[in-house]
Amino acid sequence: MTKTNVLFVTLDQWRADHLAATGNATVKTPNLDALVGDGVTFLNHYTCIAPCGPSRTTFLTGMYPSNHRSIRNGTPLNHSLTNIALEVRNGGYDPTLWGYTDTTPDPRLLGEDHEAFLTYEGVMPGFTVGQQLPANNIPWLEYLATKGYDIPGPGYAIYHPDPDYKLPPGRHPLSAPSRFKAEDSETHWLADRLIDGLKSDPDTPFFHHLSFLRPHPPFISPPEYHDMYDPVDMVKPVKAATRDEMRSLHPAIALMYEAIPQDAFFMEGEGRAVDLDDAAVAQIRATYQALITEADHNLGRIITTLKEQGRYDETMIVVTSDHGEQLGDHYLWGKIGFYDESFHIPLIIKPPKSWDVATGRQVSEFTESVDLMPTILDGLDLPIPRQCDGHSLMPFMRGEMPENWRKAVHWLYDFRDPVTGMPEKLLNISSAECNLLVHRDAEFKYVHFAALPPLLFDMKNDPDETRNLAEDPDYQGIVLNCVQELLSWRMRYEYGELVNLSASDDGLVGHRLY
Repeated sequence: MTKTNVLFVTLDQWRADHLAATGNATVKTPNLDALVGDGVTFLNHYTCIAPCGPSRTTFLTGMYPSNHRSIRNGTPLNHSLTNIALEVRNGGYDPTLWGYTDTTPDPRLLGEDHEAFLTYEGVMPGFTVGQQLPANNIPWLEYLATKGYDIPGPGYAIYHPDPDYKLPPGRHPLSAPSRFKAEDSETHWLADRLIDGLKSDPDTPFFHHLSFLRPHPPFISPPEYHDMYDPVDMVKPVKAATRDEMRSLHPAIALMYEAIPQDAFFMEGEGRAVDLDDAAVAQIRATYQALITEADHNLGRIITTLKEQGRYDETMIVVTSDHGEQLGDHYLWGKIGFYDESFHIPLIIKPPKSWDVATGRQVSEFTESVDLMPTILDGLDLPIPRQCDGHSLMPFMRGEMPENWRKAVHWLYDFRDPVTGMPEKLLNISSAECNLLVHRDAEFKYVHFAALPPLLFDMKNDPDETRNLAEDPDYQGIVLNCVQELLSWRMRYEYGELVNLSASDDGLVGHRLY
């Protein structure tokens, strides 16, 4: 029997409503659309946390953030936990990383003065590094230097537009393209590295984890893509109130408005992102779609290689994101807070043909990023560790409805800042209180803060989350029900790897040991 190959792909900061096959009328994603036709698409898939490092830790360990506790970029990960790379390695694969996992190691093993803590961009234990793409961009910049590009410095400096570029009349300054061609972008370069890896060993079954940076900021695209979308065609952002009215809605929103600088998203910005005007927002949205199309194109190149090698049919392809992007909705940018734009993400799973799965189907039940590890392991007939909080999606792949499937999704967002302490100071709360939990079902979203007022949104009648009903007397029963559901969920999923084991006259009994 042919051993299944796995290609596990993330597009960084890709939100669920930016996929043509599921309803976006302007974005061009032909290769992802083809995967939707060849696979199963999960329409209500949510990450359990943002930003990048915690979200990747979540889907790579199969654990809720409340349990793995690596809850911010740079928060160390408990060394005793297993992950998908270690598990598939035990199953005979050589799991290879192309990109990044943003994993910070456990200082109890390395010592707190170790050089590993100069960055949060470590690699999850168990992965062989095919090609790492760190934020300093050094491997890619070295490649650009060989192509004759002038390198202005490490990190994101390369994303400043070409100073010699002449902006056409009437174009927004943010429409200026990158100084490097599409064939030399970090997306194309990383895809090339993986393609080289596939071609160097065309016979051994593989497990490749590819992390495209795009459409993550900086929002600047190569010249071949920068005019692909007209800003006037972009959907306008959700703005149900003025900025000042939004600030007064909740202290956390006011904090986020103060905390997000423009230069986190493009290279020429000054001031706060909340103050961007309508033209800038429309241009950034157009560039965001261009970056998605660029990632789609390069994923297509990888898929073409698999087809040329005759390996596509027996490859399980999983494509998702680590989190979404606010894109100016509610005047917010990045992956932040509690709105769906930051946490509702795509998930496409293309099965091997040997599984005999009916493809082209779309699943509307709630799924979460913790489900990815158990799903992949289940698909490979490998044991699922007891630490996993998620559940295999293989029944959905077979067209079955699992019993007692979840009716809601949950996520955590931690907004403490151990470096500056700014949130704690502005809100006059402790760092342990700088967090929120969300209970989100088909009808309501309830946001519980550790030390701030709650929020409640009617997702049926107010899907854009514009009216907070938490203090409305008519909705106090709903608030109470959501609080109870949230508490019950937390109690069911408290860390319990060993709780179903017991010493006995026959020795240790209970769930299997791994």
